Amino acid sequence: MIQVTNLSKSYNGQRVLKIENLVINQGESFGLVGNNGAGKTTFFSLLLDLIEPSTGHITTKGIQINTNEKWKTFTASFLDESFLIGYLTPEEYFYFIGELRGQNKADVDALLAKHDEFFNGEILKSKKYIRDFSKGNQKKVGIIATLIGNPDVIVLDEPFANLDPTTQFRLKKIIKELADDPRVTILVSSHDLMHTVEVSDRIVVLNKGEVVKDIVTSEETLKELEAFFAI
Repeated sequence: MIQVTNLSKSYNGQRVLKIENLVINQGESFGLVGNNGAGKTTFFSLLLDLIEPSTGHITTKGIQINTNEKWKTFTASFLDESFLIGYLTPEEYFYFIGELRGQNKADVDALLAKHDEFFNGEILKSKKYIRDFSKGNQKKVGIIATLIGNPDVIVLDEPFANLDPTTQFRLKKIIKELADDPRVTILVSSHDLMHTVEVSDRIVVLNKGEVVKDIVTSEETLKELEAFFAI
């Protein structure tokens, strides 16, 4: 599904990411962990063609990401609140994304109703602009917007940050449901090792821009990761 080949990114001669080979299979729930500066957000930015690689490339479904835009039709992401449109209400934003992805108002409403519990009565019909919500509630809007149009690839950067414990639990349930669909490949980066282990079939650890561990999740994975980061 996703193939990384000889990928690197440097700024002013300083290399921040170098991944020679990495394959993420279709239907995989893929977790990415690492300390600040490990290269997680850089990797996601390259995966979404937000920055150009210094060397190498990424393909998804055989499409080279930085030379062809067809991958955008089946990919959705939420990296941070800056990607939202702050002067819209949540409903306006959801319908706007729906139009971009070929969904009518009824399709979007059905998705919102399905995830009403996740919103906890704080988002819809609030008559507030997105910019006036807390970071946690802005994140709720961004995460659910990624599900509009049933994308094949979903990318979430630090989705658990700024969410209260109840919402974190509900988000894990959503991610696990997505992971049960063999069509959907979901990529999650997080500093929270426990949450990442709970929602991932496989976890890659980045350190100083390089892959240092590639783990199929098991009952021992959390202990292995905790031991690694405790050094």
